[in-house]
Amino acid sequence: MTSAPDQRPIDFVAVVIPCYKVTQHIVGVVNAIGPEVERIYCVDDACPDNSGDMIERDVHDPRVVVIRHTVNQGVGGAVLTGYARAIGDGARVMVKIDGDGQMDPSLLTGFINPILRGEADYTKGNRFWDLREIRQMPLLRRVGNLGLSFMSKASTGYWDIFDPTNGYTAIHADIASRLPVDSISKRYFFETDMLFRLNTMRAVVVDVPMDARYADETSGLKITSIVGEFMGKHIRNFFKRIAYNYFLRDLPVASLELIAGVGLGTFGIVFGGWHWWHSAQQVENTPVGTIMIATVAVVSGLQFLLAFLNYDIANVPRRPLHPLMGKALPRRTPAA
Repeated sequence: MTSAPDQRPIDFVAVVIPCYKVTQHIVGVVNAIGPEVERIYCVDDACPDNSGDMIERDVHDPRVVVIRHTVNQGVGGAVLTGYARAIGDGARVMVKIDGDGQMDPSLLTGFINPILRGEADYTKGNRFWDLREIRQMPLLRRVGNLGLSFMSKASTGYWDIFDPTNGYTAIHADIASRLPVDSISKRYFFETDMLFRLNTMRAVVVDVPMDARYADETSGLKITSIVGEFMGKHIRNFFKRIAYNYFLRDLPVASLELIAGVGLGTFGIVFGGWHWWHSAQQVENTPVGTIMIATVAVVSGLQFLLAFLNYDIANVPRRPLHPLMGKALPRRTPAA
C-alpha cells in the first residue's frame, strides 16, 4: 500500500485525500469511493494522529497509496504532492476529496465527466445551488462564504462560479502539470489561489452542484481569523491578474478603458478636492467651471471603469485548454 503496483495503467482517474486529523472519518471516505477510481492517494501531512499508519492498518483497498510528509505543508502542499505522484503514475484526472467526511464520494462522476467530455479543465463543488440545502450550513460559515465568494470573483476573474473555498475539486493532469506549484498558497487560501492561477492560464472552470454535508467534523477554517488575511491576498491577486491578462498577455480595448477610468477618476477627485480645500481656506465659493471639470472627470472615469468591468465579466475563459495541450504536447508514457 505504500507504493503503486509495477504495472501502471495509463490515463486513469485518481483521488487525492489530504490527511490531517481525519482518523475518525478517513476509513469511511476511502471505502465509499467507487470503481471508477483506479488509485487513491492518501497524503499523511505530518499528522499527529499518524493517519498514514492507521490507513495502512485498517484500510485493505489495493488502490490506496499512502504518501507521508515529514513536515506539515498544509492542505495545498498535501494536494500538490498527491497531484505530482498521480501524474507520475499516469493519471488523467485527479479528484481532491477531504478526509473529514464532508464530501460525498458518490458525486465523483459529476466532477470527472465535464473534464473527460472536454467541457472543463477544472471542476469544483458549489454548495449554494439549492437554497433548501444550504440551511444545513452553519450561519457564520454561510455568511463568510458569501463574502469570500464575492472577493474571489474579482481576484480570480471567474465571475460565473461560487463557493470558492469548496475543496471538492477535479483537474485534468495536463493542466495540473503546468501549475506554478512553488507560487501557490499551500494552506487555507489554496483553493482560491488555484482559481487565480488557473485564470492566468485561461483554463475553463465549471461549478458542480452539491449538497452541504455537516455532521460531527470540526473545521480548521475559522472565518473570523482569516477574513483579513484573505482580503489582503485577494487584493494582491486582483492586481496581479489585471497586470497579467490586460497588459502582459494582451492589450484589448478594456485595457485602455481601465487606464482612462483610473486616470480620469483620480484627476477628478484630486483636482476637485484641492480646489474645494483651497476655496474653503479662502472662504470663497468654488467657481462653477472648476466644479464641472471635476464632476465630468469623475463621472467619465466611472463610466470607463464600468465598461472595463463589463468586459472583464464577459472575459471568463470558455474554451478548455487540455484538449489543445493534448494535441500539441502528447502525454508522456510513464516508466513502469
